[in-house]
Amino acid sequence: MAFLLTSEFVEHIEQLIAQKDGNALKELFLDFHFADFAEVLEELDSDDATYLIKLLESEITSEALMEVDEDVREKILDRLSPKEIAQELAEMDTDDAADVIGELDEDIQKKVISKIKDEEHAADIVELLKYDEDTAGGLMAKELVRVKETWTIAGCVREMRRQAKNVTRVHSIYVVDKEDKLKGRLSLKDLLTAPEKARISDVYIPKVDYVTVHTEGEEVARIMQRYDLEAIPVVDDHGVLVGRITIDDIVDFIKDEAEKDYQMAAGISSDVEADDSIWLLTRARLPWLVLGLFGGLGSVYIMKGFDEAISNYVELFFFTPLIAAMAGNVGVQSSAIIVQGLANDNVKGSLFKRLLKEVGLALINGIALAVLVIVFGYIAGLDQRVAFTIAISMLSVIIVAALVGTFVPIILNKKGIDPAIATGPFITTSNDIFGIFLFFYLSKIILGF
Repeated sequence: MAFLLTSEFVEHIEQLIAQKDGNALKELFLDFHFADFAEVLEELDSDDATYLIKLLESEITSEALMEVDEDVREKILDRLSPKEIAQELAEMDTDDAADVIGELDEDIQKKVISKIKDEEHAADIVELLKYDEDTAGGLMAKELVRVKETWTIAGCVREMRRQAKNVTRVHSIYVVDKEDKLKGRLSLKDLLTAPEKARISDVYIPKVDYVTVHTEGEEVARIMQRYDLEAIPVVDDHGVLVGRITIDDIVDFIKDEAEKDYQMAAGISSDVEADDSIWLLTRARLPWLVLGLFGGLGSVYIMKGFDEAISNYVELFFFTPLIAAMAGNVGVQSSAIIVQGLANDNVKGSLFKRLLKEVGLALINGIALAVLVIVFGYIAGLDQRVAFTIAISMLSVIIVAALVGTFVPIILNKKGIDPAIATGPFITTSNDIFGIFLFFYLSKIILGF
């Protein structure tokens, strides 16, 4: 049965903390899942949450610290000594420990690392901090099970038992040579059915998917998704096995990237949350609002250049929002499909064919919408020349907007810029300007003013 956090339960915990009833709290959280405990921590104030972290065993609290929101974790860590933080890190996998310690100031990092009793664990954490957090090196954990190709099956089993003590979940068994270079993987079935005196070199599978420490996180996600991998080994520039990335790590990475792309598409330039300070939220939103402002001023300037059209055909003015809206909507639709395709590595082949396909799609949609405009103009008693002008202009605007929405994300991607930027105010504003200019320019040609 799923855990349901209620206000009454939170109040009960707060009362026990106020009474300093440590025994009752330990008993209460004895069989708690760390994810449920993390939910409790997020509902408490920072002092109460820190009290629980200090009170309970690190085996429980370390997992919960990884589940809580980053802001909550930061406030808790600020209230812990370097020694207490080191105790929490000692119970974490190296990748999680590196993520946590990476959030601390450099001087605190050094103090915490010096307090970690397991020197090998500390060294592994320091090594992971060297890599960019969005690469395989930054995502990997050092904990894994590796066996030498020269070992016998019996010797392999003994060594695996020793190594598995430090590995939370054994997804795969990796085979390396005497220099620790990755050679392949070992099937558990083959291990169990092979004769004890047989050597690993006789039964291991040489074909294994892997990534290097420098592989981008998005590429790691694509490989794991394509081949349905629960874990993937990571090697250095010399082919030496240095770690592994598990499915839970890559899911967290995908979730974080999706949140960033969603914010960028909404016109927010930084990774912010609703409870951040007004200054941070303003700094994240204002640049895009300024872009929208200049885009709007550009549209005003364009309309001012066609004041004669508005004087002679005032109906055109009332259809301006329609043209701008259609340009923005079509551009966002096209760019969203392309950005999604780029993220999934599905946008391949000739750019010309891609643009031709998008033009064809825009032509079909544009003709259908243009017909509806003409019908509307007839019903509303609009001058048919004006209705025809609006229809033709809208058709042209839709085609141009589709081309811009397709072309811009692809170009940004080739230039190494996140194409998600093309699904937000950038593409909407640019298409608004193009749309309004094209609308009045074609109207001038057709109506002859």
